[in-house]
Amino acid sequence: MAYDLAAWLNLALRWLHVVAGVCWIGASFYFVWLDNNLRPPEPAREGVKGELWAVHGGGFYQSQKFLVAPPQMPEHLHWFKWEAYATWLSGFALLCVLYYWGAPVYLIDTARAPFTHLQAVGAGLGFIVAGWAVYELLVKLVGKTPRLFSGLWYLALVAFAWILTRVFSDRSAFIHVGAIIGTVMAANVLLVIIPNQRKSVALLLAGKPVDPKLGATGKVRSVHNNYMTLPIIFIMISNHYPAVSSHPLNWLLLAMLGGAGVSIRHYFNLKHFGREHHAYLAFGALLAFLVSVIATYVQPKAPSGPAPPFSTVQALVSTHCVMCHAQHPTHKGFTAPPNNVVFDSPDHIKQYAPRIYDMAVASHAMPLGNETGLTDAQRAQLGAWIKAGAPLK
Repeated sequence: MAYDLAAWLNLALRWLHVVAGVCWIGASFYFVWLDNNLRPPEPAREGVKGELWAVHGGGFYQSQKFLVAPPQMPEHLHWFKWEAYATWLSGFALLCVLYYWGAPVYLIDTARAPFTHLQAVGAGLGFIVAGWAVYELLVKLVGKTPRLFSGLWYLALVAFAWILTRVFSDRSAFIHVGAIIGTVMAANVLLVIIPNQRKSVALLLAGKPVDPKLGATGKVRSVHNNYMTLPIIFIMISNHYPAVSSHPLNWLLLAMLGGAGVSIRHYFNLKHFGREHHAYLAFGALLAFLVSVIATYVQPKAPSGPAPPFSTVQALVSTHCVMCHAQHPTHKGFTAPPNNVVFDSPDHIKQYAPRIYDMAVASHAMPLGNETGLTDAQRAQLGAWIKAGAPLK
């Protein structure tokens, strides 16, 4: 048996990406919570903005935040940066291994944009860079007006989602929206937060006053990152939910779920201050519920007409599905049938008929990237056969 380098790289990088992401997002959640729960020290101490006592794991902890910087540099200082760098590096490597290396299967949808392999990769990278550039432009133009900035950046991401779902396959379009957000977040750490912290440390070591704008600017970028965490977590798992990612209105559903994540995150950020505005929580839940309603009831017109004979259905499944969904797949991208679903007998085809309908009729999630060119007329044939009860004759 040949060693499947791509499959093992996929597993290793996905695992690393999830672990690093947990560390980064966990740190983001913790420090926003900590910042919002600081209380003035008692008795008051010069230069100290706030402090917090906490108990965890059987121990007591005391945290302090200085208005600008401590009077002198502490001997041990931890820099929170590698959580962000490792998440982005592993995510970009995973993007390259799965979607760029396997572009004909996972990235390109020839019915939308007949890219060559190199053109598709170039377009994907171009969208990521363009997303970061738009974010930076908005920060410079309206960054001092948080609500206006937030609204414009949200609309920009919705526009990217709309465009991407029209040029790439569904799942890769979602992943590229996530790559734009993740790149913005990592760039905030690499290009703004850490450099400003280094400047503060250098000034402190030189015995010079530290400019409070350095910390304030980094704080703004950190808050931006915090609000983008829940949307990007959904995108990381979205390929498991084709009811959303492969829906005809997938860009709108993603926008609604992203808005739900931001609203829920805002509720908790306010809650840290002791301000419980349950309307934000309810609004986020309502958006998520509406997504489920739209995904369920807003569907293309159901296939109509007489059911084709099973021989026609079996020929379609053999041509477009069995290369992956067999005990021993012949497709170079798979060493085992995805989700252990096989179509190697009439009984198995009938057994999985509802899944075939969801993945290949109600949505265009399968075949991946429509690599085999399954037409709308053929999808309608499959749908009509399934609606007729999937008869084996």
